[in-house]
Amino acid sequence: MSNRTDRVMVIGLAAALTLLSASAETATLPDDKAWMIRMLACEGDGVRMEVYLPQSVVFADPGMRAGQTVAGYYTLDLTAANKGKGLEPARITMSADKKTVIVDQFTRGLPPTHIPVGGGTVDFDKRFGTGAKCGPFQAQDPNFGN
Repeated sequence: MSNRTDRVMVIGLAAALTLLSASAETATLPDDKAWMIRMLACEGDGVRMEVYLPQSVVFADPGMRAGQTVAGYYTLDLTAANKGKGLEPARITMSADKKTVIVDQFTRGLPPTHIPVGGGTVDFDKRFGTGAKCGPFQAQDPNFGN
């Protein structure tokens, strides 16, 4: 190797070490309003869907209010099909009678999905999420089969 190549390698190595050695203190974490918690889990044929809401909404007293809409995230887990697990913003609304959770996947232009608060079978995306069995809203370990 030439001296020029050696110098370039040394500079590259020094730059990489500098970036890798940045302290954890320089990393900024989201505030409490940005923390998310899974509030709904659904399972279809080889696919899983989950809905995440800000913990500031979830743990507020009395929780999600009737008619309230919050910004959350929707995941479509296609890991079994080797397509990964996408995370996309969604609008989540608690119906006025508090019997239905409405998931609006506005980024994809899909019609909103209405899910019974106690759980049930619904259709999300017609390509992947038909006949999805959803556990109850706010349940951390839903019983999909019963």
